[in-house]
Amino acid sequence: MGAPLVGVAPIFAISFMGFGIGKKIQQSSPDEALGPAQLAAAGFLSGFMTTVIMAPGERIKCLLQVQQAATGPPKYSGPADVVKSLYREGGLRSIFKGSAATAARDAPASAAYFASYELIQRWLQGPDRQKLTVGTTLFAGGMAGVFNWVVAIPMDVCKNRLQAAPEGKYTGAMDVLSKLLKTEGPTALWKGATPIMLRSFPANAACFLGYEAAMFGLNQVAPNL
Repeated sequence: MGAPLVGVAPIFAISFMGFGIGKKIQQSSPDEALGPAQLAAAGFLSGFMTTVIMAPGERIKCLLQVQQAATGPPKYSGPADVVKSLYREGGLRSIFKGSAATAARDAPASAAYFASYELIQRWLQGPDRQKLTVGTTLFAGGMAGVFNWVVAIPMDVCKNRLQAAPEGKYTGAMDVLSKLLKTEGPTALWKGATPIMLRSFPANAACFLGYEAAMFGLNQVAPNL
């Protein structure tokens, strides 16, 4: 629990900031409404930016989860101990193992995430998005979470196996994918999809509701920020 809890706030901060930057660099004016491809491009940038925190956090989480499921004495006492051990074994490269796979998962998934949220809100409330309600925000946010994980799950499976594996077992994410398809078939790429999907709707509905509430409050307090 420690690693994801510590990382979740900065990850979402960078994610939403990255999406804002991605939109801003494509807009000729602050009020310009971007099209689906432009929204997806902004989301893609957002997902890529979060990798610097997401990758080591996911690596730590995977190793602790594998340890919890294994028998015998634990190798790690907690997240900090994982970081120390990984650094001793392979330096920063070991801590950031799976970064490319994490970016390959999160960049396209975030493109689907943010684009679907914006487009669903426009569909429900109009292109100016000036009449947002709690209900539409919860629905759009929940569906954005579903679309995010529909894109992310196959690479997430590969990334998790790569990050949890002993050193030298795989050469990279593509090696994981090749061996996984050869030994277990395509359905292995969707292992764990049901609980992920059941969790994704309420979790991301709450996330976007919090985001819209925070933005509303900030615009009231500091409209020119």
